[in-house]
Amino acid sequence: MKEQRLTLEQIYTDSIHKYADNTAFSLYNGETLTYADFDKKVEQVRQELLAAGIKKGDKAALLGTSMPNWNVCYFAAVTLGVVIVPILPDFSPNAIDAIIEHSESKVLFASDKLYAKVSKETREKLDVIIRLVNLKTVGGKALRADTPAVEREVPQPEDLVAIIYTSGTTSSPKGVMLSHKALSTQLHMLDTLVRLRQDDVFLSVLPLSHTYECSLGMLFPFMWGASVVYLGLPPTPTSMLPALKDVRPTFMLTVPLIMEKIYTRQVFARFTKTKAMKAIYKVRFVRRILHRIAGKKLMHTFGGRLRFFGIGGSKINKSTEKFLRDARFPYSIGYGLTETAPLLAGAVHPNTYLQSTGRVMKGIEVRLADKNPKTGIGELQVKTPCIMEGYFNNPEADKEAFTEDGWFSTKDLALMDKTGRIFIKGRASNMIVGSSGENIYPEDIESILNQHELVTESLVIQQEGRLVALVYLQDLKEDLKEHLAEVHAEIMEYVNSKVSKMSRITRILEQKSAFEKTPTLKIKRYLYTEGLKKRGKKQSS
Repeated sequence: MKEQRLTLEQIYTDSIHKYADNTAFSLYNGETLTYADFDKKVEQVRQELLAAGIKKGDKAALLGTSMPNWNVCYFAAVTLGVVIVPILPDFSPNAIDAIIEHSESKVLFASDKLYAKVSKETREKLDVIIRLVNLKTVGGKALRADTPAVEREVPQPEDLVAIIYTSGTTSSPKGVMLSHKALSTQLHMLDTLVRLRQDDVFLSVLPLSHTYECSLGMLFPFMWGASVVYLGLPPTPTSMLPALKDVRPTFMLTVPLIMEKIYTRQVFARFTKTKAMKAIYKVRFVRRILHRIAGKKLMHTFGGRLRFFGIGGSKINKSTEKFLRDARFPYSIGYGLTETAPLLAGAVHPNTYLQSTGRVMKGIEVRLADKNPKTGIGELQVKTPCIMEGYFNNPEADKEAFTEDGWFSTKDLALMDKTGRIFIKGRASNMIVGSSGENIYPEDIESILNQHELVTESLVIQQEGRLVALVYLQDLKEDLKEHLAEVHAEIMEYVNSKVSKMSRITRILEQKSAFEKTPTLKIKRYLYTEGLKKRGKKQSS
């Protein structure tokens, strides 16, 4: 156990001195930096900021894809007490402008491609603009004026370290304010869940601008002298397979969709090619043997050294998790929110439990509010030393986030067993109230729909008192395309045979293209719910 460090500046200094010769960060087939090399780059950017008059408490927006220089700019800012504002690369130009303005950012770190998303008007208001590719100042008011340099200040535990925007909407931006103490405490708490070694190698495939990847996939390994390799491309089979073979990671952080696709397309599809194979696959002990064989091949595909495969961001499909358990694949499950820096609960292999996110970490309190006496399901509320300071310049959102007695409302519905294991049922805002007043959780129905061999993704809503499913199908063979009505009927029969009477689907509608998703690959439900209701009404008229 490390001595408790309460600022990222302290953690940074500690790691730079202890692990100078270790490899810190690298880009697959690109640049590799030791901790000492990394420190030189960080100091270069710190000098650029100080020379431009940037001081403790100023805000710096960071807009780029995952790469070592993203981390350089992150640490250069936070070790000076500058508040970092990571921006997700897939945000729209309007959303990016709105976030830079709302956060009062004076600095912009940007990759060349994403820089084009920032309007000229927004650029002209900034004091400093630094390119990620070479860490050089290329614009800003400080470049045009004779700005006096400032002295370096040391950040304190209670100082803000980051403002993280959880959505790209421009109407009411919600910037989560995290302190040095909150993030630092989170890193020390993670050590009670999983122990890192200096020889651990992470392969990073998620955006660093998301707090899940930033905290667990960048700050945590940096604290322990481990190394991180950035894929540098979207995580597709074409990009990942050679990297997995060459890097042979020991740690990976992913979202459920990645493993769900592997299971559906590579495992389930292969074992159910014919009617005879389907019949054999339904036999439990045979299926377990097949899964074990597939698991060995999967471990080999991932390089053979994997000891931690983290899955977070949303709930994993039950069939996929059953496969991972049968396969003895070293998967771990986590649950958290940006507002909690982020992890609240987790279960690490081999101590995972089917469909549970595990127990809360030591030091965190949890309760279920407004619990249903029949089901035991209630809204998950927490108290954690890693809680946010609030939403930046958004007092109304602050009021909604906390209860009168100081608990943070996650807005997630959950069940908790006698041992403290948490089972997430879905978002409170997604819950459907049935005609008899019963609670229906669309995520549970969608999980079953997505287990069907022809369904890639789905979305369930209530329309005129009945449940309707919007489904995105896998590429259908020509003979199936001619019988879509029968395909829809077969899917509906499949799901309705596996859910309770009150959760049965009455109609299947086809989604022609893949659903739009968040950075953690969750479907943006709000884009489809209203349209689906209107579409259902048209088809029923």
